[in-house]
Amino acid sequence: METLTHAPVLARFGYAVSDPTRARILLALAAEPAFPSDLADALGVSRQSMSNHLACLRGCGLVVAVPAGRRTQYELADARLGHAVRDLIGVVLAVDPNCCAPDGTCVA
Repeated sequence: METLTHAPVLARFGYAVSDPTRARILLALAAEPAFPSDLADALGVSRQSMSNHLACLRGCGLVVAVPAGRRTQYELADARLGHAVRDLIGVVLAVDPNCCAPDGTCVA
């Protein structure tokens, strides 16, 4: 396991939230820990897709799997991530449509 700080942490976080489903997973887990099947149902994605996204978030070090009996529950790896996610959704951006497409991709 590798420990990251500063810019590499931001890069991992940025990669994680660049996908809308992963961003929604982080928002859900900021509210409370959850089981993959419950997350899949709540977000309207397949269980296979949820598994892939959770594996990505685990690999980025943003979520952890916690055994809960015969099941596995997921939660944010650090409580500060919940604060960061909640703070970020409160940010209002002034976007130049000539540089940034509606989906967030750069067009310049």
